[in-house]
Amino acid sequence: MSGTAIAPEVPTLVLAADERAPGAARRFVSGVFRELGIRDDFTGRLVVCELVTNALRHGASPIVVRVFRDERDGLVVIDVWDAGTGRPVVRPENHAATSGRGLPLVSALTRAWGVRELNGGAKAVWAKCDC
Repeated sequence: MSGTAIAPEVPTLVLAADERAPGAARRFVSGVFRELGIRDDFTGRLVVCELVTNALRHGASPIVVRVFRDERDGLVVIDVWDAGTGRPVVRPENHAATSGRGLPLVSALTRAWGVRELNGGAKAVWAKCDC
């Protein structure tokens, strides 16, 4: 098998952009963390909820959630794709605002996060968790 690599399957959940998406994503992450042997899934559930909620509010259907361990550093990656062309923006802190705290929360709870461009103007927002 010289020159051939086998890629393991990545647990993936495809969601419709509706109010049930964040809850379904939390349950999915909880199950994947359990399979990975991670006992405390609080951070993962919170991060995926924030990323899916952003995709729901600012993106376009479908929303795709993937969870996997990065082989390079062993950290768990939560990857949320959507078909929307908008990009995440971290807004300045505003104590009177009723929204806009999700990305600062994700930033505070994870080792790193970012955005990858996908085909057709879509995007993937990812976060690496210290789990």
